[in-house]
Amino acid sequence: MSGPHHVFTPEVTAQLRRIELSTRGLVESLFSGEYHSVFKGWGLEFSDVREYQPGDDVRAIDWNVTARRGRPFIKEFVEERQLSALVMVDLSGSKAFGTGTKHNALIAAEIAAILALAATTNNDRVGLLLVTDRVEHFIPPDTGRRHALRLVLQLLAFSPAGRGTALSKGLGYAEKVLRQRSTVFLISDFLTSESTDPGFTHAARKLAWDHDLVPIRLSDPAAATLPNVGMLAMTDPESGQRRVVNTSDRKVRERFQAQEAAGRKAIDDTFRDLRLDVVEITTTEEYLPPLIGFFRRRARVLR
Repeated sequence: MSGPHHVFTPEVTAQLRRIELSTRGLVESLFSGEYHSVFKGWGLEFSDVREYQPGDDVRAIDWNVTARRGRPFIKEFVEERQLSALVMVDLSGSKAFGTGTKHNALIAAEIAAILALAATTNNDRVGLLLVTDRVEHFIPPDTGRRHALRLVLQLLAFSPAGRGTALSKGLGYAEKVLRQRSTVFLISDFLTSESTDPGFTHAARKLAWDHDLVPIRLSDPAAATLPNVGMLAMTDPESGQRRVVNTSDRKVRERFQAQEAAGRKAIDDTFRDLRLDVVEITTTEEYLPPLIGFFRRRARVLR
């Protein structure tokens, strides 16, 4: 993991203050009750084992005991009074893009702030993991409002060493450092694939087996299409590669759109295969409705 690089400027401090003020009322009025009802039961600690019965979750099978006794046994858990969450944020170069009133990196920071403050409002632990093409920075889960604001400040002030995307490394790191079952919020635009990040699907599957993985996808509609503006110089924010594209050519625009659609479909298929509950955020629109909708939707399912 790279050494942390933070730039604590007056602008960053002012930004933190704005985020704190804008999210405080929302967290206290909407998320505090919703949060605990949604994630009640996700924080579990091992209690005992019992023989497997039809209908039990096969993920709870204790393979060591099963091997010793020659028939399947599952682990039993009791709910912990204190839950644990990890906010994992993708800081790759594509986060600097944004055609709305805020760039994607700031939207990610605000969403992270809401989640962190919601957790600490319920006296739950929350941590932060920043990732690009490497694990950049990790703050272990802890409690308290001051701790939550520290997470947001670190996120706002952090200058990543990497520019690319390798979410698999962050997912694998989270699997190693999380000591108890946790809810992992992964905030990213998911502009990745098995060709660029070969271990993504495997790492997501492994983490989702032991934890509650919640992808929060930031999507900018402008990123999926090319405008018809003639010759256009384009720079890949992650690789730095620059090329000139003739956007007046319809086939060029259609090929670009098809590639973007195929990449999104591949990620969608992965989410569907893993049965992950995805929060879709359109960065040119308000992010609160889909975020609140996720909490309320999951609360209804659990009830």
